[in-house]
Amino acid sequence: MASLTVAQARTFLECHPDVDSIDLLISDLNGVMRGKRIPGTNLEKVCLNGVNLPASVFALDINGNTIEATGLGLAIGDSDRVCRPLQGSLMPSPWLRKGRQAQLLMTMVEADETPFFADPRQVLQRVLNRFGAAGLTPVVAVEMEFYLVDRLRTATGAIQPPCSPRSGERATQSQLYSIQELDEYADFLDDVQSAARVQELPLDTALKECAPGQFEINLIHCDDALLACDSAVLLKRLIKGVALNHGFEATFMAKPYGLEAGNGTHVHISLLDDAGNNVFSDAGGDSLGTPKLQHAIAGLLELMPASMAICAPNLNSFRRFQPGLYVPMAPTWGYDNRSVALRIPSGPNGARRIEHRVAGADANPYLLLATLLAGIDYGIRQRLAPPAPVTGNAYDQFPPSLTNSWLHALELLETNAPLGEALGHDFIKVFIANRRAERAQAMQAVSQLEYEWYLRHV
Repeated sequence: MASLTVAQARTFLECHPDVDSIDLLISDLNGVMRGKRIPGTNLEKVCLNGVNLPASVFALDINGNTIEATGLGLAIGDSDRVCRPLQGSLMPSPWLRKGRQAQLLMTMVEADETPFFADPRQVLQRVLNRFGAAGLTPVVAVEMEFYLVDRLRTATGAIQPPCSPRSGERATQSQLYSIQELDEYADFLDDVQSAARVQELPLDTALKECAPGQFEINLIHCDDALLACDSAVLLKRLIKGVALNHGFEATFMAKPYGLEAGNGTHVHISLLDDAGNNVFSDAGGDSLGTPKLQHAIAGLLELMPASMAICAPNLNSFRRFQPGLYVPMAPTWGYDNRSVALRIPSGPNGARRIEHRVAGADANPYLLLATLLAGIDYGIRQRLAPPAPVTGNAYDQFPPSLTNSWLHALELLETNAPLGEALGHDFIKVFIANRRAERAQAMQAVSQLEYEWYLRHV
């Protein structure tokens, strides 16, 4: 995506005279939006010169602390890099400051304008270059689950589902696909839709998910993978902002409640050739697709264990992998089967695609898609063959085999040659160092459960 031009910036400000402040946004390793806020009068300068941020923005842990082991902090003098504003991403933020705020995505480059290796968006671009060289274009759709949470905590400090804006009753039931539940939160969902239209985010469907206060919002498929991920990170920001305006908190935490379903990110992927044909679509109408689709499935399955550190990037992520809650825990695939990790959805033959169902909603969309495309590319290049597709309940047929250990997941990623080559070995070193440091901090915290179980009894 090209950089925003001065002419485009001027046109935007002329069309939005009330906007007097702009957030300059860039995604860190956790998918947290970092950056700066500038007055609108400084926008042209940003277009001309970019904006400086330290490379250590990609060394930050979830608490915003620089992890020196990444090598991006004081080891390089905490030096700056230039961030370029992305064309097409300058949009109003209608939920903020009564429409006087706008936002603009950025990506980081070196002094010679080459991509900065640790920027997740640039990591995705690195993988996309492989597909471009092969004459293939990924088509991507992202589905994200989230919870609405009452800002009022329980007497013990725990989170709880919100009270319905219409009935005043607190949600206690699953009510999967309930239209009444959508009606209860219609004002919130309407404001999400309205803000998404203003920001030109391609929303598709909204649905009630299978836990109290849990929803899913999907984005329409897009043949620009970078734009699809831009839309995903911006939609998360939008949903959180709109929720606060309605008195809720929205969380994409993978497992907010121990006994309820977790939040997942499902990614749909197909590939187009230079003529615009879906290379996964079999001319004879075979629902299991073409040999290329089979190769892609096999690559994703082979790299799935090493991908867990990206799909489940933090301590809470691994709590989502529990039986009975529609979370794949083994590398499996099948047609129109929601018990597998890789699902080939039913539907028109021309729309044949892969749905990846493993990742949590806390995964960084850029890194997640880069990892999935790396698996597809690996399978196609190596002409790998998958095992037979699963029919029936995969949970009954395949015991859990994907690691449920954060430490083990990092070790698998660190030693995986195909992912290291695809994502960049330098990036892998930064990511692993960042995640290991955060894990070390997490291990220092003693939970209330441990006091209740062990304090008096061991």
